[in-house]
Amino acid sequence: MTRASFDAIVVGLGAAGSATAWQLTRRGARVLGIDRFHPPHAFGSSHGDSRITRKAIGEGAAYVPLVLRSYELWREIESLTGANLLTVTGGLWISSSGRRAEIHVKDFFQNTLAAARTFGIPHEVLDAGQLRKDFPQFRISGDEHGYYEPDAGFLRPEACIRAQLDLARAGGAELHSGERVLSFEERGEGVVVKTDRGEYRAAQLVLCAGAWIMQLLAESLSQLFTITRQVLYWYDVDAAYAQFAPPRFPVWIWELADRDQAIYGFPAIDGPTAGAKIATEQYRAAIRPEALDDVDRHVSEAEAREMHGKLVAPYVPELGPRLVKAAACLYTGTPDFHFVIDRHPQMPRVVVASPCSGHGFKHSAAVGEALAAMATGEAPSFDLSPFSLSRFARAARW
Repeated sequence: MTRASFDAIVVGLGAAGSATAWQLTRRGARVLGIDRFHPPHAFGSSHGDSRITRKAIGEGAAYVPLVLRSYELWREIESLTGANLLTVTGGLWISSSGRRAEIHVKDFFQNTLAAARTFGIPHEVLDAGQLRKDFPQFRISGDEHGYYEPDAGFLRPEACIRAQLDLARAGGAELHSGERVLSFEERGEGVVVKTDRGEYRAAQLVLCAGAWIMQLLAESLSQLFTITRQVLYWYDVDAAYAQFAPPRFPVWIWELADRDQAIYGFPAIDGPTAGAKIATEQYRAAIRPEALDDVDRHVSEAEAREMHGKLVAPYVPELGPRLVKAAACLYTGTPDFHFVIDRHPQMPRVVVASPCSGHGFKHSAAVGEALAAMATGEAPSFDLSPFSLSRFARAARW
């Protein structure tokens, strides 16, 4: 028996899903949001205390309008809820002509600089001498150079999700947590979603299920996504807290010259005993869709020692070896590291949203606005064509 009917159902209430649910209620839609966990939670991709936000996007110019709108929306949400979501610390990106590492896409640093110039985003370009003088926390070598963006900073992901879910609920959305979606299908003039509690009908369905989108899509689509386990580390700053606290220390990304991996990090944002967060990205081991619920959330002492020895001590030497805490999260990546935001090729009432690939949270407020527009028959304010599924059509066999 179909239990209820809605204008839109949103599956997954993390970064994009919480934003979509709220934006739909703003449009007067009857909304059902469903999440298999209890968001905000630590099982997907939207946890870990902080996420970098930046305005000049090295992954491509198509992202810049999304992030600029998201900056506006974060401030609006703060004013509506009183939550502390966005902190501006400045952002430093370090690279070199002989780098071995690249972050997400080819020529990330040069793309960032080009985006800043195209969109008039304030920035500075620093040579190695200036980097050593202004940011002695980093061990700079060779021809490394930097891009500094004063408006960059970090978001509090759990707080962002909680605030938008509160706004969605206050706007009349029905939100179900701890409920697992089993399947969906177009039926008649709508979409029917089956869960472990029953069935629901809606005019439109928006899939924002993160890594679990692979369990919901047919193999022809799910094959486009790769899930990887990523680890976040917080190392001791007791001995040098002032050097790693705002405003002296920014958020940062470093395309290393002598390693295949990039590293990135944050200032010590929660006091001297909470440590400073630093991470890398690894894509060696993909997680099978059926194994998502069995991902190892524990971070071992061996992992922490290896990370500090190889990717912390040689580059940020004042970060101590003592691990304050660690967390594991999931990346949902596409072959080209760009988003998927498009209608399902066989079910036009279903929107497939995977706006992540390791760089999605900063855009999520505006992505939710665009998804809500799609689900209510409006034209999104952004050009979403770069994120269409059609770019994979030949490989996906549909």
